[in-house]
Amino acid sequence: MPATVVLGTQWGDEGKGKVTDLLGAEMDAVVRYQGGHNAGHTIVVEGESFALQLLPSGILYDTVTPVIGNGVVIDPSVLLAEIEAVEKRGVSTEKLIVSGSAHMIMPYHLELDRMTERFLGKNKLGTTKRGIGPAYADKASRIGLRIQDLLDEKIFIQKLEVVLKEKNAILAKVYNRLPISLDQVVSDYLGKYAPKISPMIADTVGFLQQSYANNKNILLEGAQATFLDLDHGTYPFVTSSNPTAGGACTGSGLGPRQIDAVIGVAKAYLTRVGSGPFPTELTDEVGDLLVDRGHEYGTNTGRRRRTGWFDLVLLGQAARINSLSELAITKLDVLDPLESVKVCVAYELDGDRFDTMPYHQSTFHKVKPVYEELPGWQCDTTHITESDKLPKEARELIALIEERSSVHVGYVGTGPGRDQLVRM
Repeated sequence: MPATVVLGTQWGDEGKGKVTDLLGAEMDAVVRYQGGHNAGHTIVVEGESFALQLLPSGILYDTVTPVIGNGVVIDPSVLLAEIEAVEKRGVSTEKLIVSGSAHMIMPYHLELDRMTERFLGKNKLGTTKRGIGPAYADKASRIGLRIQDLLDEKIFIQKLEVVLKEKNAILAKVYNRLPISLDQVVSDYLGKYAPKISPMIADTVGFLQQSYANNKNILLEGAQATFLDLDHGTYPFVTSSNPTAGGACTGSGLGPRQIDAVIGVAKAYLTRVGSGPFPTELTDEVGDLLVDRGHEYGTNTGRRRRTGWFDLVLLGQAARINSLSELAITKLDVLDPLESVKVCVAYELDGDRFDTMPYHQSTFHKVKPVYEELPGWQCDTTHITESDKLPKEARELIALIEERSSVHVGYVGTGPGRDQLVRM
């Protein structure tokens, strides 16, 4: 398996970190290809929990080269803090390499992100206010500063002077905020961050292409998920990058024909953080149960996630967009106590039925789910590691997912631990 992509098929928080960690044992390199520290992966190893933001999940294997690709936006202070935190817990980061072409999150990105959300009021997007969107906007506007600029003081200061004129004018005249100090930014980025980050900076595209040529196993790890994708998600309630399979190529430098497998991860129910449409959302006691049993609070923000029933219409769209070759269904155990489990198989609106996701946002915001109700299994699945030991009712749910998505379910998660997984 020279190159494999693992990505989310819902609105994020599907348990991609666990699947990446599982596959990491077989890999030579694990690559984060987009997003920033607005995404979090939680991995539980021998009862110990690791909440990763920027570091690839493969960091926990000393046989893996962890790679932060060119498609990621990096806050240097956050990266260094995360490195320090995992090293204190005995995890080595000496093999980590960072793309020189990855863009940096700057102090003005953080300030603009906070101010923009505040001024949007009730129309806010629900961002994490980590500067991710403004950093990607500057990348598209061709005024961004990249990690490689830390290696050239003259270029760094020249670029910063140009961009600060614009950003400080906006902060002062639009938001009535104090200007960002050029001297302070230079002191932090060149004085504090550059000496520590410089040894990690590398030609990651060259490294990955050489690894591929040498038949090394490469895992490409997406942050967020399909329906937070800038192009294919529920716009404008999306992230600022492309978590879909196409983004794996753009954000890593590997080509489409070098990708051998695309594994989609989906929870056995659905969650969403922040604003945006959610046809199967539950606001009753079942929704509360899913929050409590699934510990549905953001890894980074601590925000309570919205919960709902599994949506096969969304999954079908994700399967097509990403050319999924396999599925991993996580958190099956969260459904253990339920008498029955509902699955959305279509949408309805004004007498019309939608078996695929409607393209128009106004329609999608208004649709009502059409459910198929399955019997629950009402027993503990957290100890199960063999597929034939799963309750018949749980296997029926998996079979329905496979049938309607036309994608084989290869893995089923039955708890947060590394070993709580069933290979199907």
